[in-house]
Amino acid sequence: MEELLNQWLWQENFWLPPGATWQDVGNDGIEGSRRPFPRDLLLTLPLALGFIAVRFVFERVVALPLSRTLGVCDRVRARAPPEPKLEAFYLQRKNHYSQSELLGLEKHCGLTVRQIHHWLHLRRNQDKPSNTKKFCEASWRFVFYLIAFVAGLISLIDTPWFWNHRECWRGHPRQAVAEAQYWYYVLELSFYWSLVFCVSVDVKRKDFKEQIIHHIATIFLISFSYCGNYIRVGTLVMFVHDSSDFLLESAKMFNYAGWRKTCDGLFVLFAVVFLVTRLVIFPSRVVYSTIVEWLDFFDPFPGYYFFNALLLVLQALHVFWAYLILRMVYKFVFLGKVERDERSDEESEGEEEGDGAEEESCWEQRKGPLNSRLVSLANNCVLNNLTHQQRNINSRMPKAR
Repeated sequence: MEELLNQWLWQENFWLPPGATWQDVGNDGIEGSRRPFPRDLLLTLPLALGFIAVRFVFERVVALPLSRTLGVCDRVRARAPPEPKLEAFYLQRKNHYSQSELLGLEKHCGLTVRQIHHWLHLRRNQDKPSNTKKFCEASWRFVFYLIAFVAGLISLIDTPWFWNHRECWRGHPRQAVAEAQYWYYVLELSFYWSLVFCVSVDVKRKDFKEQIIHHIATIFLISFSYCGNYIRVGTLVMFVHDSSDFLLESAKMFNYAGWRKTCDGLFVLFAVVFLVTRLVIFPSRVVYSTIVEWLDFFDPFPGYYFFNALLLVLQALHVFWAYLILRMVYKFVFLGKVERDERSDEESEGEEEGDGAEEESCWEQRKGPLNSRLVSLANNCVLNNLTHQQRNINSRMPKAR
């Protein structure tokens, strides 16, 4: 059974160009180089757990003191009073509930629907991530993306395929893998596995689904390109992506710290780099090479279509994020500043609701004195009208006499 599965999964006519075999992969006879084997990717799973452990230590030892130094402040939110029945309902339903369910809770809890709404708003705000948590997450990603970008630049700057993309296909699949490129691949894949493992505890944003699609497509792309020895073009894809990610994370860090001018400057720089690398360089150089130049060396085969399909998925996500970035650029140019990240937290809606609840409570506190003022004003108006009428009557009395 295992042999049949291996024969079906590792069919050479799917992974490799016509005429190539697994014995040809990475077999160019260069000493000190590696041959890529699929079993090498098993190392990425324990490394992903190691990334999670390092992140845990980094956020508490480095990021947390740094957040205090930069002046990151957490908003103080009112806590919901203890209500066991409402707590059980909230943990089960979160934001997905109907008006009929609230009416049912009204009978069991002894609270009005309005009070239940207010309690749910407070409880939802309690689960919102603080600015400190967001800062620590952004700082961890900033450090990794910056190191990955610098390491990728050092390992690729002297390679021939960095300047001439046709070299990605010349000699394939016998191209050997250098030690630096091997670890570049393994660490990038391990990091994306760690992001998938932590998706339930990380800050959820409006593009949460798109981020999941991006992570899954990236994992498939890195794994497929390593097994088929498309590592040269794969390193270019990873380098293009790392070139702008660390700028975005640094802008987030200063945004959470309240450094508006620094945040706006970094965001403008990020927007320029993102639009140039993702909408110009990536499709015109990298994707063009995988779709057009590839065919100058090999005939199409199933792996060719699968690999390019994953690249086009990434490009579609680039267009989506470019739209969000251009919206922010429009706000920056015509409104003078970036009001908020277009990919802000999903809980932002809850924050607005919570703000409304706080304003409502403030209104309740001010309504009493305001009502007394209105009453006194109305009394004054009535007295003024009566006085005016009395004067009119007195002025008419001599005429009648």
